[in-house]
Amino acid sequence: MSIRPWRDIERRKSRQIFVGNVPVGGDAPITVQSMTNTLTHDVAATVAQIHQLEEAGADIVRVSCPDEPSARALKEITAEVSVPIVADIHFHYKRAIEAAEAGAACLRINPGNIGSPARVREVVQAAKDHGCSIRIGVNAGSLEKHLLEKYGEPCPEAMVESALDHVRVLEDNDFREYKISVKASDIFLTVAAYQALAEAVDCPLHLGITEAGGLMSGTVKSSIGLGSLLWAGIGDTIRVSLSADPVEEIRVGFDILKSLGLRHRGVNIISCPSCARQGFNVIETVKVLEDRLAHISTPMTLSVIGCVVNGPGEATHTDIGFTGGGAGSGMVYLAGLPDHKMANDKMIDHLVSLVEEKAAEIDKARAEEEAAKKELPHAAAGD
Repeated sequence: MSIRPWRDIERRKSRQIFVGNVPVGGDAPITVQSMTNTLTHDVAATVAQIHQLEEAGADIVRVSCPDEPSARALKEITAEVSVPIVADIHFHYKRAIEAAEAGAACLRINPGNIGSPARVREVVQAAKDHGCSIRIGVNAGSLEKHLLEKYGEPCPEAMVESALDHVRVLEDNDFREYKISVKASDIFLTVAAYQALAEAVDCPLHLGITEAGGLMSGTVKSSIGLGSLLWAGIGDTIRVSLSADPVEEIRVGFDILKSLGLRHRGVNIISCPSCARQGFNVIETVKVLEDRLAHISTPMTLSVIGCVVNGPGEATHTDIGFTGGGAGSGMVYLAGLPDHKMANDKMIDHLVSLVEEKAAEIDKARAEEEAAKKELPHAAAGD
């Protein structure tokens, strides 16, 4: 019997759907998404926030449509952004139809709470007519009354049963372009629900710990919950729910995926916690570097270590490295090898410059490779 490498994560095999032009599930990369917190009918503010999320790397953005002006505003919003938009709908089936007509790429609904079977059919038909996918969104805090009476409290079994009930509604209407989420603020409940759901369905799963908390506490809870599921191969798209700037949700989401080797975007800074051996102020240096390198989307690694105990070893595994030494300077490593010394007071500017140059080189090489691939069919035809 062959043994899988210890670092390998074997993803659950799901069927693939599309949110706009973004594939979700199957062999597609795990997507990262967030949600706007502006008033949706304030088109300028909503578009501005979506652009911020796009710049941070968001693959998908969700907006709430609680009323008709918000649903109608999607037409203007989608015309000004490139990322696919998910319309968040609760109870009002007409909002779902309006959102589909206005350009939403996906509808986040619970088919069981938007009215009669006839109304569900109207929503599904609108989704079909306008090429929308649907996310079935089950939350522990809003489970159906009959399930709470049956199980006594929110539990994995109740959440999965709710999801499967909604699936049945969609499939009875010949609709299979859906994904599912079963979220709770409790990590154990969430993980158990997703584990059970993953065995019961073949559709893509949208992961999240709902109402996780503020930036620090929410990041910790989401990292534990989502990390456990992703490590087990479960999950096709993620949203980190934080009481913070939505851009932070995107950053944390990518950091979770990067830490598991599931997706790479931007600079992965490997840094020490600092101690009395540090040759420079590591904490302040890393903080400044994170801010100044936030615009880099090219995957690469940068080690910033305060002393020579672990610095050289870490630098051998990174694209660029800096290891603190003595007398106000440290060693710069390139491609894992010591290259030159640099004064501590010039180190930040120097590292930023090196990272930007390296990113430009990688992007150029990638573009040339893609161009060469496109030329291959023409060259073959010429032969």
